[in-house]
Amino acid sequence: MTQEQNKGLLWAEKWPAVAKLNLMLRIVGQRSDGYHLLQTVFQFVDICDWLTFHPVEDGRVRLLNTIPGVLEGDDLTVRAANLLKKETGCQLGVCIEVEKNLPMGGGLGGGSSDAATTLVVLNKLWDLKLPLNRLMELGLTLGADVPVFVSGFSAWAEGVGEKLEKISPLEKWCVVVKPDCHVNTKEIFSTKHLTRNSKSIKIDDFIAGQHQNDCVEVVKEKYPSVKEALLLLSEYSEARLTGTGACVFAQFESKELAEVAYSSLKNNKWQVYLAKGLNESPLMTKLKDLSYIS
Repeated sequence: MTQEQNKGLLWAEKWPAVAKLNLMLRIVGQRSDGYHLLQTVFQFVDICDWLTFHPVEDGRVRLLNTIPGVLEGDDLTVRAANLLKKETGCQLGVCIEVEKNLPMGGGLGGGSSDAATTLVVLNKLWDLKLPLNRLMELGLTLGADVPVFVSGFSAWAEGVGEKLEKISPLEKWCVVVKPDCHVNTKEIFSTKHLTRNSKSIKIDDFIAGQHQNDCVEVVKEKYPSVKEALLLLSEYSEARLTGTGACVFAQFESKELAEVAYSSLKNNKWQVYLAKGLNESPLMTKLKDLSYIS
């Protein structure tokens, strides 16, 4: 197979944009510019959006289908592609097709993951040869969660979420519930009585069981459906909030136990997912399978 034929097949591929959970979230301070200093643990779960990239001749970046309520130019995938063009001077164009499975406003990182997949894949398809650390730097300008999706591995994160250290928490089965609300992250972080002075901990402390989320009480107060979802899920295992929500999740010691909870909750009024924790993102796995990465 020629190089051109191989590149044509790669353009036809569907690329995963995986979900994440925050296994804990501590707010340990606030910078002078208002950004909060965090400690958090990111782990992926096997729920994905799927992206397909179609080459176009006019050099423009556009979406095949826009998301209702989001202007095409504001979409994170379009912004990511245009950022690559600006960074490298690339004159190529692309039409981006997104199969959206991750709920918006759920705290699973769907938009950030879509942006990361766009950065990583177009870097390959356009043969831009930007190193991974530069892609992570570019991703940070799009959102604090984008770098961990670019890196492709579960991570202990500090700063505003950009200082990443690869870790390998247990890859447990979990049930994720998306209540019928969109949590406004900016609103949560601007609330006066949000905890902003938690004591910093070490990775060993997290492994030993310290996995509080400093946002949970504020979110429960402002969003009753999140509080209700936490109560429902807590009947099966410890229920936790991912990020600022709205999604809540519980981890289980076996797939069978997770399936019991999922079967009981799946006919609920909300979206419910049965998922497996992953320390390597499906995007990274796919790139390795295609021999992009040694």
